[in-house]
Amino acid sequence: MPRILGVDIPREKTSYIALTYIFGIGNTLSKKILADAGVDPLKRAKDLTEKEVSDIAATIQKTTKVEGDLRREVQQNIRRLMDIRAYRGVRHIRGLPARGQRTHTNSRTRKGPRKVVGGLNKKPPSPK
Repeated sequence: MPRILGVDIPREKTSYIALTYIFGIGNTLSKKILADAGVDPLKRAKDLTEKEVSDIAATIQKTTKVEGDLRREVQQNIRRLMDIRAYRGVRHIRGLPARGQRTHTNSRTRKGPRKVVGGLNKKPPSPK
């Protein structure tokens, strides 16, 4: 299993799809990286030579921010929004969707499971 920048990429997939398993790399960027490194995008990941793997890793490090650095930057951006109490930051604090989605019926992923509100009786039934 080839290892690029600390991430094990799947052996059986084509190299341009396998690179998308690295956080911050999608299809388009993957094809661009492979073109810069001079590797055939349709070649299986298990068939890549050590030189090709090192060329891919060097190209990624030279051109883009991926994995830990990118995750850290995203978290810092969210933390900044929360600190300055921007609208999006407040939505992150409250655990609600931050990009304008409706919340009346949807957004269960962000809000979590429904909280059951029991029916309140006006007066308790009299014991007999």
